Amino acid sequence: MATPAQPCGPFALGTFADGGGAPFPGLVADGRVLDLRDHPALGRPATTRDLLERWDEALPVLHDLAARPDGTRRPVEELRTLAPVEPRQLLQSGANYRQHVIDLAIAHRPTEDTRPVEQARAEIGAMMDRRAAEDQPYVFIGLPSSITGPYDDVLLPHWCTKPDWELELAAVIGAPAYRVTPQEALAHVAAYTIANDLTARELVFRRDMPEIGTDWLRCKNAPGFTPLGPYLVPAAFVADPSDLRVTLKLNGETMQDESTADMLFDVARMVSYASQTTRLLPGDLVLTGSPAGNGMHWGRFLADGDVMDGAITGLGAQRTRCVGESA
Repeated sequence: MATPAQPCGPFALGTFADGGGAPFPGLVADGRVLDLRDHPALGRPATTRDLLERWDEALPVLHDLAARPDGTRRPVEELRTLAPVEPRQLLQSGANYRQHVIDLAIAHRPTEDTRPVEQARAEIGAMMDRRAAEDQPYVFIGLPSSITGPYDDVLLPHWCTKPDWELELAAVIGAPAYRVTPQEALAHVAAYTIANDLTARELVFRRDMPEIGTDWLRCKNAPGFTPLGPYLVPAAFVADPSDLRVTLKLNGETMQDESTADMLFDVARMVSYASQTTRLLPGDLVLTGSPAGNGMHWGRFLADGDVMDGAITGLGAQRTRCVGESA
Protein backbone atom coordinates (compact mmCIF):
# COMPACT_ATOMS: atom_id res chain seq x y z
CA MET A 1 0.00 0.00 0.00
CA ALA A 2 1.29 3.48 -0.85
CA THR A 3 2.01 5.91 1.95
CA PRO A 4 -1.16 8.01 2.42
CA ALA A 5 -1.14 11.81 2.27
CA GLN A 6 -0.04 13.41 5.51
CA PRO A 7 -2.90 15.20 7.29
CA CYS A 8 -2.56 18.71 8.70
CA GLY A 9 -1.49 19.32 12.29
CA PRO A 10 1.06 17.53 14.45
CA PHE A 11 -0.92 14.28 14.60
CA ALA A 12 -4.07 12.43 13.63
CA LEU A 13 -5.80 9.31 14.89
CA GLY A 14 -6.65 6.12 13.07
CA THR A 15 -7.55 2.48 13.43
CA PHE A 16 -4.99 -0.05 12.25
CA ALA A 17 -4.26 -3.75 12.13
CA ASP A 18 -1.02 -5.66 11.79
CA GLY A 19 -1.76 -8.42 9.31
CA GLY A 20 -4.68 -10.41 10.66
CA GLY A 21 -4.28 -9.05 14.19
CA ALA A 22 -6.89 -7.21 16.22
CA PRO A 23 -7.64 -3.59 15.27
CA PHE A 24 -6.09 -0.95 17.50
CA PRO A 25 -6.24 2.83 17.87
CA GLY A 26 -3.11 4.58 16.69
CA LEU A 27 -1.61 8.05 16.79
CA VAL A 28 -0.23 9.05 13.38
CA ALA A 29 2.62 11.56 13.20
CA ASP A 30 5.20 12.00 10.45
CA GLY A 31 4.00 8.87 8.68
CA ARG A 32 4.47 6.60 11.71
CA VAL A 33 1.92 5.00 14.00
CA LEU A 34 2.01 4.68 17.78
CA ASP A 35 -0.19 1.93 19.25
CA LEU A 36 -2.26 3.62 22.00
CA ARG A 37 -3.72 0.53 23.68
CA ASP A 38 -1.21 0.36 26.53
CA HIS A 39 -1.13 4.02 27.55
CA PRO A 40 -2.60 4.35 31.06
CA ALA A 41 -2.91 8.14 30.80
CA LEU A 42 -5.42 7.52 27.99
CA GLY A 43 -7.28 4.83 29.92
CA ARG A 44 -5.80 2.05 27.75
CA PRO A 45 -8.26 2.61 24.91
CA ALA A 46 -9.32 -0.34 22.78
CA THR A 47 -10.80 1.88 20.05
CA THR A 48 -10.68 5.45 18.83
CA ARG A 49 -14.22 5.81 20.15
CA ASP A 50 -12.84 5.22 23.64
CA LEU A 51 -10.62 8.26 23.09
CA LEU A 52 -13.53 10.34 21.83
CA GLU A 53 -15.54 9.39 24.94
CA ARG A 54 -12.99 11.33 27.03
CA TRP A 55 -11.77 13.73 24.39
CA ASP A 56 -11.03 16.74 26.60
CA GLU A 57 -8.77 14.62 28.81
CA ALA A 58 -7.20 12.70 25.94
CA LEU A 59 -6.28 15.62 23.69
CA PRO A 60 -3.43 17.09 25.80
CA VAL A 61 -2.00 13.58 26.33
CA LEU A 62 -2.07 12.97 22.58
CA HIS A 63 -0.24 16.26 22.00
CA ASP A 64 2.44 15.15 24.46
CA LEU A 65 2.80 11.70 22.88
CA ALA A 66 3.09 13.19 19.39
CA ALA A 67 5.95 15.44 20.49
CA ARG A 68 7.84 12.72 22.35
CA PRO A 69 10.19 10.35 20.45
CA ASP A 70 9.13 6.71 20.69
CA GLY A 71 11.01 3.85 19.07
CA THR A 72 7.94 1.60 19.01
CA ARG A 73 6.25 3.58 16.24
CA ARG A 74 5.64 1.72 13.00
CA PRO A 75 5.63 3.10 9.45
CA VAL A 76 1.99 3.50 8.44
CA GLU A 77 2.55 1.62 5.18
CA GLU A 78 3.44 -1.53 7.18
CA LEU A 79 -0.04 -1.63 8.70
CA ARG A 80 -3.54 -2.04 7.34
CA THR A 81 -5.49 1.20 7.71
CA LEU A 82 -9.11 0.54 8.68
CA ALA A 83 -12.06 2.90 8.97
CA PRO A 84 -10.90 5.31 11.70
CA VAL A 85 -13.98 5.03 13.93
CA GLU A 86 -17.03 2.82 14.45
CA PRO A 87 -19.95 5.20 15.01
CA ARG A 88 -23.13 4.24 16.77
CA GLN A 89 -25.05 6.66 14.58
CA LEU A 90 -24.46 7.76 11.00
CA LEU A 91 -26.32 10.87 9.89
CA GLN A 92 -26.22 11.86 6.24
CA SER A 93 -27.22 15.00 4.42
CA GLY A 94 -28.87 15.54 1.08
CA ALA A 95 -28.97 18.61 -1.17
CA ASN A 96 -26.45 20.65 0.81
CA TYR A 97 -24.19 22.02 -1.93
CA ARG A 98 -25.67 24.79 -4.02
CA GLN A 99 -24.14 23.82 -7.36
CA HIS A 100 -24.80 20.13 -6.79
CA VAL A 101 -28.49 20.74 -6.13
CA ILE A 102 -28.78 22.86 -9.26
CA ASP A 103 -27.11 20.14 -11.34
CA LEU A 104 -29.37 17.40 -9.94
CA ALA A 105 -32.49 19.51 -10.40
CA ILE A 106 -31.58 20.05 -14.05
CA ALA A 107 -30.80 16.34 -14.53
CA HIS A 108 -34.17 15.33 -13.01
CA ARG A 109 -36.25 18.03 -14.73
CA PRO A 110 -39.67 16.75 -15.81
CA THR A 111 -40.26 16.68 -19.53
CA GLU A 112 -43.00 19.30 -19.22
CA ASP A 113 -40.48 21.86 -17.92
CA THR A 114 -39.81 23.85 -21.09
CA ARG A 115 -37.69 26.62 -19.59
CA PRO A 116 -34.31 27.24 -21.23
CA VAL A 117 -31.57 25.55 -19.24
CA GLU A 118 -29.89 28.80 -18.17
CA GLN A 119 -33.19 30.24 -16.98
CA ALA A 120 -33.93 27.07 -15.02
CA ARG A 121 -30.46 27.11 -13.44
CA ALA A 122 -30.84 30.74 -12.39
CA GLU A 123 -34.27 30.18 -10.87
CA ILE A 124 -33.18 27.03 -9.03
CA GLY A 125 -30.10 28.89 -7.74
CA ALA A 126 -32.31 31.68 -6.37
CA MET A 127 -34.47 29.06 -4.68
CA MET A 128 -31.34 27.51 -3.08
CA ASP A 129 -30.28 30.92 -1.76
CA ARG A 130 -33.70 31.38 -0.16
CA ARG A 131 -33.46 27.88 1.31
CA ALA A 132 -30.08 28.60 2.88
CA ALA A 133 -31.43 31.78 4.45
CA GLU A 134 -34.84 30.58 5.55
CA ASP A 135 -35.08 26.78 5.67
CA GLN A 136 -33.45 23.82 7.42
CA PRO A 137 -30.95 21.10 6.41
CA TYR A 138 -32.15 17.77 5.04
CA VAL A 139 -30.76 14.93 7.16
CA PHE A 140 -31.45 11.20 7.03
CA ILE A 141 -30.11 8.11 8.81
CA GLY A 142 -27.50 5.74 7.42
CA LEU A 143 -26.32 2.38 8.71
CA PRO A 144 -22.85 2.02 10.26
CA SER A 145 -22.63 -1.39 8.57
CA SER A 146 -22.12 0.44 5.26
CA ILE A 147 -18.73 1.75 6.44
CA THR A 148 -15.50 0.31 5.08
CA GLY A 149 -11.84 1.30 5.17
CA PRO A 150 -10.28 4.08 3.09
CA TYR A 151 -8.28 1.67 0.89
CA ASP A 152 -10.67 -1.29 0.78
CA ASP A 153 -12.28 -2.50 -2.42
CA VAL A 154 -15.89 -1.40 -2.90
CA LEU A 155 -18.22 -4.18 -4.02
CA LEU A 156 -20.80 -2.95 -6.53
CA PRO A 157 -23.92 -5.09 -5.98
CA HIS A 158 -25.18 -6.89 -9.06
CA TRP A 159 -28.59 -5.22 -8.63
CA CYS A 160 -27.12 -1.72 -8.69
CA THR A 161 -27.19 -0.25 -12.20
CA LYS A 162 -26.13 3.33 -11.45
CA PRO A 163 -23.59 3.33 -8.59
CA ASP A 164 -22.47 6.92 -7.97
CA TRP A 165 -19.77 8.61 -5.91
CA GLU A 166 -20.31 11.41 -3.36
CA LEU A 167 -17.20 12.60 -1.53
CA GLU A 168 -18.06 14.44 1.68
CA LEU A 169 -16.64 16.14 4.74
CA ALA A 170 -17.68 14.25 7.89
CA ALA A 171 -17.82 15.80 11.35
CA VAL A 172 -16.93 13.41 14.20
CA ILE A 173 -18.73 14.02 17.48
CA GLY A 174 -16.77 14.22 20.74
CA ALA A 175 -18.89 15.64 23.56
CA PRO A 176 -22.51 14.44 23.44
CA ALA A 177 -24.78 16.97 21.75
CA TYR A 178 -28.50 17.34 22.33
CA ARG A 179 -30.48 20.38 21.29
CA VAL A 180 -27.39 22.53 20.89
CA THR A 181 -27.45 25.84 19.04
CA PRO A 182 -25.33 26.50 15.94
CA GLN A 183 -23.17 28.71 18.13
CA GLU A 184 -22.53 25.78 20.50
CA ALA A 185 -22.32 23.01 17.91
CA LEU A 186 -18.64 23.13 16.91
CA ALA A 187 -17.59 22.68 20.54
CA HIS A 188 -19.09 19.18 20.24
CA VAL A 189 -17.08 18.27 17.13
CA ALA A 190 -13.86 16.48 18.07
CA ALA A 191 -12.48 15.81 14.59
CA TYR A 192 -13.10 15.65 10.87
CA THR A 193 -12.63 12.87 8.35
CA ILE A 194 -13.42 11.94 4.74
CA ALA A 195 -16.45 9.90 3.67
CA ASN A 196 -17.44 8.71 0.20
CA ASP A 197 -21.19 8.32 0.50
CA LEU A 198 -21.94 6.03 -2.45
CA THR A 199 -25.44 5.97 -3.90
CA ALA A 200 -27.39 3.51 -6.03
CA ARG A 201 -28.75 6.41 -8.02
CA GLU A 202 -31.53 4.47 -9.75
CA LEU A 203 -33.05 3.58 -6.37
CA VAL A 204 -33.20 7.03 -4.75
CA PHE A 205 -36.84 7.51 -5.70
CA ARG A 206 -39.50 4.79 -5.32
CA ARG A 207 -41.19 4.60 -8.68
CA ASP A 208 -43.61 1.96 -7.41
CA MET A 209 -44.64 4.23 -4.51
CA PRO A 210 -43.99 7.83 -5.61
CA GLU A 211 -46.06 9.19 -2.74
CA ILE A 212 -43.50 7.71 -0.31
CA GLY A 213 -40.57 9.56 -1.87
CA THR A 214 -36.98 8.49 -1.32
CA ASP A 215 -35.64 5.07 -0.39
CA TRP A 216 -32.45 5.86 1.53
CA LEU A 217 -32.17 2.33 2.96
CA ARG A 218 -31.56 0.59 -0.33
CA CYS A 219 -29.80 3.32 -2.28
CA LYS A 220 -27.21 4.14 0.42
CA ASN A 221 -26.55 1.20 2.71
CA ALA A 222 -25.02 -1.72 0.83
CA PRO A 223 -21.94 -3.14 2.62
CA GLY A 224 -18.92 -0.98 1.80
CA PHE A 225 -20.92 1.94 0.39
CA THR A 226 -19.28 4.38 2.84
CA PRO A 227 -15.48 4.31 2.56
CA LEU A 228 -14.27 6.30 5.56
CA GLY A 229 -10.98 7.90 6.52
CA PRO A 230 -8.09 7.47 6.52
CA TYR A 231 -7.84 9.47 9.75
CA LEU A 232 -9.59 11.50 12.39
CA VAL A 233 -7.98 14.93 12.25
CA PRO A 234 -8.65 16.91 15.45
CA ALA A 235 -10.93 19.88 14.86
CA ALA A 236 -8.35 22.17 16.46
CA PHE A 237 -6.07 21.54 13.45
CA VAL A 238 -8.73 22.45 10.88
CA ALA A 239 -8.72 26.22 10.68
CA ASP A 240 -12.06 26.62 8.91
CA PRO A 241 -14.29 23.67 7.94
CA SER A 242 -16.08 26.05 5.56
CA ASP A 243 -12.91 26.58 3.54
CA LEU A 244 -11.74 23.10 2.51
CA ARG A 245 -11.30 21.65 -0.97
CA VAL A 246 -13.21 18.43 -1.72
CA THR A 247 -11.71 16.56 -4.66
CA LEU A 248 -12.55 13.19 -6.19
CA LYS A 249 -10.74 11.67 -9.16
CA LEU A 250 -12.04 8.71 -11.11
CA ASN A 251 -9.28 6.77 -12.83
CA GLY A 252 -7.12 9.89 -12.54
CA GLU A 253 -9.70 12.29 -14.01
CA THR A 254 -11.05 15.01 -11.71
CA MET A 255 -14.82 14.67 -11.29
CA GLN A 256 -15.47 16.65 -8.09
CA ASP A 257 -13.47 19.72 -7.13
CA GLU A 258 -15.33 22.17 -4.92
CA SER A 259 -14.92 24.20 -1.75
CA THR A 260 -17.00 23.50 1.34
CA ALA A 261 -17.86 27.19 1.09
CA ASP A 262 -20.53 26.07 -1.42
CA MET A 263 -22.49 24.39 1.39
CA LEU A 264 -25.97 25.75 1.97
CA PHE A 265 -25.76 24.79 5.64
CA ASP A 266 -22.35 24.74 7.31
CA VAL A 267 -21.08 22.16 9.81
CA ALA A 268 -22.38 24.08 12.81
CA ARG A 269 -25.90 24.28 11.41
CA MET A 270 -25.84 20.62 10.35
CA VAL A 271 -24.76 19.37 13.79
CA SER A 272 -27.20 21.68 15.56
CA TYR A 273 -30.08 20.58 13.36
CA ALA A 274 -29.39 16.86 13.85
CA SER A 275 -29.09 17.37 17.61
CA GLN A 276 -32.58 18.83 17.85
CA THR A 277 -34.02 15.36 17.25
CA THR A 278 -31.39 12.85 18.36
CA ARG A 279 -28.71 12.82 21.02
CA LEU A 280 -25.40 12.75 19.17
CA LEU A 281 -22.84 10.53 20.89
CA PRO A 282 -19.04 10.34 20.84
CA GLY A 283 -17.86 8.81 17.58
CA ASP A 284 -21.07 9.56 15.70
CA LEU A 285 -20.67 10.94 12.19
CA VAL A 286 -22.52 13.85 10.63
CA LEU A 287 -21.89 13.80 6.88
CA THR A 288 -22.33 17.22 5.32
CA GLY A 289 -23.37 16.46 1.76
CA SER A 290 -21.63 16.11 -1.58
CA PRO A 291 -20.51 18.86 -3.95
CA ALA A 292 -21.18 19.00 -7.67
CA GLY A 293 -19.59 16.51 -10.04
CA ASN A 294 -21.34 13.22 -9.34
CA GLY A 295 -21.85 10.52 -11.91
CA MET A 296 -25.40 11.75 -12.48
CA HIS A 297 -23.93 15.04 -13.68
CA TRP A 298 -21.35 13.42 -15.93
CA GLY A 299 -23.66 10.70 -17.23
CA ARG A 300 -21.08 8.13 -16.15
CA PHE A 301 -21.42 5.74 -13.22
CA LEU A 302 -19.04 3.41 -11.40
CA ALA A 303 -18.02 0.12 -12.99
CA ASP A 304 -15.82 -2.87 -12.24
CA GLY A 305 -12.15 -1.83 -12.10
CA ASP A 306 -12.74 1.89 -11.52
CA VAL A 307 -10.46 3.55 -8.97
CA MET A 308 -11.61 6.50 -6.89
CA ASP A 309 -9.11 8.87 -5.26
CA GLY A 310 -10.72 11.19 -2.71
CA ALA A 311 -9.07 14.00 -0.79
CA ILE A 312 -10.10 16.91 1.42
CA THR A 313 -7.70 19.67 2.42
CA GLY A 314 -5.68 18.63 5.46
CA LEU A 315 -7.51 15.34 6.06
CA GLY A 316 -5.39 12.99 3.97
CA ALA A 317 -6.63 10.93 1.04
CA GLN A 318 -8.39 7.65 0.34
CA ARG A 319 -8.19 5.30 -2.63
CA THR A 320 -10.80 2.65 -3.34
CA ARG A 321 -11.18 0.24 -6.24
CA CYS A 322 -14.58 -0.90 -7.49
CA VAL A 323 -15.27 -4.60 -7.91
CA GLY A 324 -18.39 -5.70 -9.75
CA GLU A 325 -20.45 -8.47 -8.17
CA SER A 326 -21.61 -11.34 -10.32
CA ALA A 327 -25.36 -11.87 -10.43
